Amino acid sequence: MDCGVITSKTVLLLLSLIFWAAAAGLGYVGGYVINTYKNYDSFVQDKYAMLPAVIIICVAVVMFIIGLIGCCATIRESRVGLGLFLVIILIIFIAEVAAFVMGFIYREKVKTDVQGTMHTVFQKYDGKSPESGVVDYLQEQLRCCGVTNYTDWTTTQWFNTTGNNSVPLSCCKQDIKNCTGQLNEPQDLNMQGCAEKVENGLQAVLSYAMLVILGFAIIKFFGMLSVCVLTCKREDNGYQPLYSGVFA
Repeated sequence: MDCGVITSKTVLLLLSLIFWAAAAGLGYVGGYVINTYKNYDSFVQDKYAMLPAVIIICVAVVMFIIGLIGCCATIRESRVGLGLFLVIILIIFIAEVAAFVMGFIYREKVKTDVQGTMHTVFQKYDGKSPESGVVDYLQEQLRCCGVTNYTDWTTTQWFNTTGNNSVPLSCCKQDIKNCTGQLNEPQDLNMQGCAEKVENGLQAVLSYAMLVILGFAIIKFFGMLSVCVLTCKREDNGYQPLYSGVFA
């Protein structure tokens, strides 16, 4: 066994371990993205915006299986197993590139999507409905008020119905006690709108996911090169496997 074969096998074994670690990492990223989008579900009209995260999780499951196949094929020095390893890596590589492209597309759509949907949800606020609970939760967690700023509440039906010249108590600053939400006491309110914070949060999550996908796509590329090197070495040297089994 020459140095090239040993090196290639070492790379592939390490790559199999990386696949398992990557599967765990991608699973976490995909779950985190989905959980984040669920928190803002009422403000994201395009349900396909979570498609990149779903693809990430599917890729994570397949990557775990591929790591197992790669490890067995490399140890048994199986041409069939290595060929299968190469084909599956190529498929995953294509899927990751597709997820990266879609993530980039939806990252640009987040701003217009959130702005339009958020205005609709805020207009339906009545203080009792599930959508109202989402609005209150959002304003409390992000410490914001209204869509673009706190004055947006003056154009809502809820504001005109109550007639008390106030905004929801969820607009109050958390360190202010006895806040009544009165507009004539703006120092007690969070003045920044929620749209910008939601957009920045969603775009940051997508950017993080896209960087992870890109990194693992690069790893897949070097994995394919390693398989090709090992296969070519076997063909050139007439190398015969010492083991037989499932992948032989």
